[in-house]
Amino acid sequence: MPFLLPLLLQAYDPEIEAVMNRSRKQKQEERAAAAAAPVAPAGGNAVARDDGRIPVPAKFAAPFQTCLDQAIESPDAGVAFAQKWRMEGGSFYARHCMGFAYARAERWTPAIVAFEQAAEEAERGGEMVQGARLWAQAGNAALAAGDVAKARTSFDAALARGLPDGLEKGEVHLDRARALVALGDMKAARESLDVALAQAPADPLGWLLSATLARRSGELRLAQAHIARAVQLSPDDASVALEEGNVAILTDHADVARSAWQRAVRIAPESPAGKAAADNLTRLPAGG
Repeated sequence: MPFLLPLLLQAYDPEIEAVMNRSRKQKQEERAAAAAAPVAPAGGNAVARDDGRIPVPAKFAAPFQTCLDQAIESPDAGVAFAQKWRMEGGSFYARHCMGFAYARAERWTPAIVAFEQAAEEAERGGEMVQGARLWAQAGNAALAAGDVAKARTSFDAALARGLPDGLEKGEVHLDRARALVALGDMKAARESLDVALAQAPADPLGWLLSATLARRSGELRLAQAHIARAVQLSPDDASVALEEGNVAILTDHADVARSAWQRAVRIAPESPAGKAAADNLTRLPAGG
């Protein structure tokens, strides 16, 4: 159906929404929640867990959780708590919470600074993996601010600190790929996405972005395989349904495209993905 090709080349792509509109607060809360894992043994250092999260030492766990709770309820209160706690010896955990509080308020520039300072302080204390995680948070704040070049630099810094294999490394590679797509570096984005898929295979966003990148590169078999995995993992995501239709129409499966786009509209009619799917449906001939 060649009449649809210009539409699909110019239409909404899910990685653009992922970079600019994916829930910014949710992303930061996910990172902060990972930091607030069960505490390490009293007097011990934080140690990596199988899921990639690093426990907060007992000395800092309670005030850190209190700070996060205050930031969720009121970002200003979270900033005030973090500032006071930092002066009282809260170490990089206080700066971490400060970054989280600024992110809650969508004050991305001070959030970036707080996360960077927290990362540097963690590294000075020999906590290299904690530093890596904080560089990743700085990168996500930079993505949210629209500074994709700074985001890439922060993600590179995170990966250079030697994150252990697993979910956390995969998520950083996925975030790095989002920045690289926004920068137009598709080759490097593919390399990071391939690592993300191997390290974090349960994240549907990785398969979605991989399918989209493959479609845009003309690798339609790869796009089909990866969007099928995204659908399996996240059948009720409008962005996934939209991309399923985009891939289907390019592989001469108009019936599948129609069904996928209709599903996207049902799931989230007012979202960018739902609206793009609705527009695509108007361009299909009657009956498929």
